[in-house]
Amino acid sequence: MDLTSTQRFILFTLGIWYEEANRKLKDKDLEVFISKVVFIEVVRKARMVEKEERALYKNLELLERKRFISYNNKNIVLTSKGFNAFNKIKKGLSPYINVIDVISKKDPLSYSKRIQTRLVVR
Repeated sequence: MDLTSTQRFILFTLGIWYEEANRKLKDKDLEVFISKVVFIEVVRKARMVEKEERALYKNLELLERKRFISYNNKNIVLTSKGFNAFNKIKKGLSPYINVIDVISKKDPLSYSKRIQTRLVVR
């Protein structure tokens, strides 16, 4: 796949954004698209990355050169290569995400009666 960790992160972020945005419109005959400018604005406002705007543009350009994304009427779209890479990244992260989901939904102390504690003096 030869992507840097930043490029994988941007590809994953874009893929998840599209999945979630389009999932909400699943029952309608609509599809959501996002432009490069708006995507960078969303990523920076949500504080998903600490990168500067120019660095994000540069990474998107590199993803385009490597043919993971393309532009359709100024909107970013994942190519089939990009979609496959996104799914591979997502599949690799899913065990970790599942652990977070399980532990955050139920008190982690409730899974065992033999949890130990100790007094912390500060």
